[in-house]
Amino acid sequence: MKIKNFVFDMGNVLVFYDSRRASRRFAADEEEMEAVNTSVFVSPEWLLLDMGLISQDEALRRMQARLPEGHAREAARMCLEHWHEYCMWPVPGMEELVTWLKGNGYGLYLCSNASLRMLDCYLDVIPGIRLFDGVLFSAEEKCMKPQKEMYRHLFQRFRLRPEECFFIDDLPANIQGARECGMDGYCFADGDVERLKEVLSGVG
Repeated sequence: MKIKNFVFDMGNVLVFYDSRRASRRFAADEEEMEAVNTSVFVSPEWLLLDMGLISQDEALRRMQARLPEGHAREAARMCLEHWHEYCMWPVPGMEELVTWLKGNGYGLYLCSNASLRMLDCYLDVIPGIRLFDGVLFSAEEKCMKPQKEMYRHLFQRFRLRPEECFFIDDLPANIQGARECGMDGYCFADGDVERLKEVLSGVG
């Protein structure tokens, strides 16, 4: 079956991601930075936000409860409210790659594990996103890659045939989950955009 659409993950594919950029911006010192980073970004609440199963207010309450009163709790609040301004930046060459794919007539879609907060900011942080035909964040469907439900929601929402789609993600488990749903893919773990372009040239 001819590939008609390319589906991209977001983190470490279209954008780099480093939570410590936000934690370091708001924490008073390295010790506090590590505590805040763990409490906010390496937490069950962060995953629950990505799955759309908890409100931001409740997530923050739980995150702050693990930290000492005072500056650390305020730093956690600032991290949760402003993380997208610091944690993500474009992967060089990706905007050119998606522009090339669009110019060759392919459909472009985003499928990412992310919270509902991304709906308010993704246009500002993802390279070439205005060329995409559809965007799906995990919290919208209350499931996450590599759960099969996530891919099925993607196909249903945008009326895509899995065998006509090709998925680019940085995690092997997510690629395997896509394949189990009929969508082939490529694991972009090495971050080599030129190599990725060669791969996509061969499957398109």
